[in-house]
Amino acid sequence: MTTLELGLCISVAAVVALIVLNIKTRNVQNLPPGPAPTSWLVGNRNQVPATKPWRWFQELNSQYGPVVYLQMGRTPTVVLGTAQAAWDILEKKSPATSSRPRFIMGQEILSNNMRGLMSGNDPFWRRWRRVLHGSFMQKTSDTYKPIQNLESKQLMFELSKTPAKYREYLERYATSVAVVVTYGRRVHDIYNDEVVCLNRQTTDFLTSINIPGKYLVESIPALLYLPNFLTPWRTAALKQRARDIEWLTRLVREVKTKMETGRATQSFCRQLIEERQKNDMSELEIAYTCGTPFGAGVETTAGTLSSFMLACAAFGPSFIPKAQKELDSVVGPDRMPTFEDFDDLPFIRAIVNESLRWRPVAVLGGTPHASTEDLVYQGMFIPKGSTIIANLWGIHLNPTDFPDPHRFDPERFMSKRDYPGPWQHSSFGYGRRVCPGQYLASNSIYLNVARILWAFDLCKARDQEGKEIDVDTFAYTDGFNSVPLPFSISITPRSPGHLAIIERENEAAQEEMKAYDS
Repeated sequence: MTTLELGLCISVAAVVALIVLNIKTRNVQNLPPGPAPTSWLVGNRNQVPATKPWRWFQELNSQYGPVVYLQMGRTPTVVLGTAQAAWDILEKKSPATSSRPRFIMGQEILSNNMRGLMSGNDPFWRRWRRVLHGSFMQKTSDTYKPIQNLESKQLMFELSKTPAKYREYLERYATSVAVVVTYGRRVHDIYNDEVVCLNRQTTDFLTSINIPGKYLVESIPALLYLPNFLTPWRTAALKQRARDIEWLTRLVREVKTKMETGRATQSFCRQLIEERQKNDMSELEIAYTCGTPFGAGVETTAGTLSSFMLACAAFGPSFIPKAQKELDSVVGPDRMPTFEDFDDLPFIRAIVNESLRWRPVAVLGGTPHASTEDLVYQGMFIPKGSTIIANLWGIHLNPTDFPDPHRFDPERFMSKRDYPGPWQHSSFGYGRRVCPGQYLASNSIYLNVARILWAFDLCKARDQEGKEIDVDTFAYTDGFNSVPLPFSISITPRSPGHLAIIERENEAAQEEMKAYDS
């Protein structure tokens, strides 16, 4: 029997099994409500939009309720559309809902099962989780504040000199912080730094293939047995995997070389190399683990700061004056805000929370969860093996929790609300899959929001005729992460005194950051 014949036979057998499975699933009583499948073969898969599926999921939750059921091929899929439902199922029931679905494209083919973010509840994932949380939870994240402080001073200087390049500078800040923390070296230019370019290729490829319903093989795994000439999607992913392995392992070897010559600063990679035997991690596992904060932290931090600036252009008059009044009262005109000011700046903290809420970057709630046992929630049956999506777009734009949800309104965070969880928003996930970099990210967002508002006046840009240029608050990218498309904004120093402080602080920061340039 040829490879093609074998693949076709296995595919036919899989289709038969899928039919039986779908019939059994449809006969289960008390499944959550949802739209009827369009096909006995792929269920609801063909109904999922190719772009921005989170908007469709939101419509389903509005129509059917906070828990919606879909049949994606052979996989039962549950979409959660309210903060309470997500908290009840993914946090309170986390022992049974903290696994991951099978990611054929992103984990098995592209990543050789080496990405802890997409691993199920197994020893590999538990080891990955232990080292990530040990290095990025709150107490340890405080040790990264000095580099965030220095890089932020350069960001303020860059914004003051060429404000039109704000997107480039936000990404440079987030990238350099992530690379210093992970590998102990700075990033000066996001367009010419080879490591940054390679990481961007990796991240873009991974986020482009991790969209629910995009690839039929996720619903019918037997397609893996087809020959390569019939599976170009597999060929492309394997080529990208080879590139990923080459550059991720090269970064680890560079840190090793610096350690041998006594030039290595403290970093996450250095720590994993030093604790390799204790953690029982291979070099390839270390390489992929180090890629986690680099790959996951840049776009989320830079994207959130970009959304904040979009909000300044669209809604600035409603909140910027109050923010600057608070900053002037607490900080004054003679120094920049610092981490030590955090407790005394409640309105700035509210702006940070609203920035995370208003336009979430991880718009689908990050990587989906999977259930490892049958569950019942409010009388609805959630089968074992279900993929569970906490649709963050719908959760954060739920008008019950956030009235007038598309309006950027920090005032909603100025008083305690009846909202599940410690953050008053849901940006960092749930249960055992909570984002390990949540404190590093929130520190970066706080510091830069405070300093941008302290240093600059922000408003809509004007065209050559002096007319305001409107911004589109719905113009966002597709993909697993969603960030604003380019927009114009006016960014000007508040006074010559503010500008002088920006220049002075940047000059001092450059001297201190030379330690990370070797």
